[in-house]
Amino acid sequence: MLRTPVVRLDGLWLKLEQLQHTGSFKARGAFNRVLEASSRGAVPSAGVIAASGGNAGLAVAYVARELGVPAEVYVPETAPALKVARLRALGASVRQVGREYADAYEAATKRAADSGALFCHPYDQAEVCAGQGTLALELEEQTGGVDTVLVSVGGGGLMAGIAAALEDRARVVAVEPENCPSFHAALAAGEPVDAEVSGVAADSLGARRAGEIPFAVARRTGVRSLLVSDEDVVEARRALWADHHLVVEHGTAAAYAVLLTGAYEPSPGERVAVICCGANTDPADLA
Repeated sequence: MLRTPVVRLDGLWLKLEQLQHTGSFKARGAFNRVLEASSRGAVPSAGVIAASGGNAGLAVAYVARELGVPAEVYVPETAPALKVARLRALGASVRQVGREYADAYEAATKRAADSGALFCHPYDQAEVCAGQGTLALELEEQTGGVDTVLVSVGGGGLMAGIAAALEDRARVVAVEPENCPSFHAALAAGEPVDAEVSGVAADSLGARRAGEIPFAVARRTGVRSLLVSDEDVVEARRALWADHHLVVEHGTAAAYAVLLTGAYEPSPGERVAVICCGANTDPADLA
């Protein structure tokens, strides 16, 4: 894995995970999942299967290529063409099914059961969450420690990894667009529930239901949830480019948006980090 840099901007730490292999943090969890299974001889000749809005699939495809095993990735028909093209360039067999991630997930799990391939969940497997948590350990070493981590949330694997890795040492604030409120809905209901998902960040934060493992970790560690509008996300993404020349996905920009809108106001002296977690986006609308 790449040890991605951190930068100090406007009094914040930004962890530039968009520079990771395949353009997002997902490679950490995918490597941990497949390597752990490989150590037990549990990667079959059928290879690996993933369901994804794009980034998790890219990570699994990259890991499979590096380890020399077949990869089959299911994405919704709405997945960005850029991500689909990159999946194919990495050698994965791509299947586009349904309009939402949930449709692709259903097809992928059925295919894995029928073929015997190793299923790599994008966020609700212990090995995946633990792999994502390595980002937090790097962040802590690079900054000398922070008080608060702002992180965009879809299914919750990255949030869970960070919260577990920094438990009792830093608070985690989960940020979602109002149109992708799966974790927020889970906290309100006291358990993961289905939520309607749509909007500008649905390709990366469009999990309809928060993961059981991430939800349990969030409850244990006291993760707080905040929502932002799609308009705020779009503006935050533009600001990251205009002010700092950082090209990120809309999903990534959600975590930054809570600072621009004042939805999260750091206390004096509070050490805050924002996770820039993905960059698989078309930059054409940033010009």
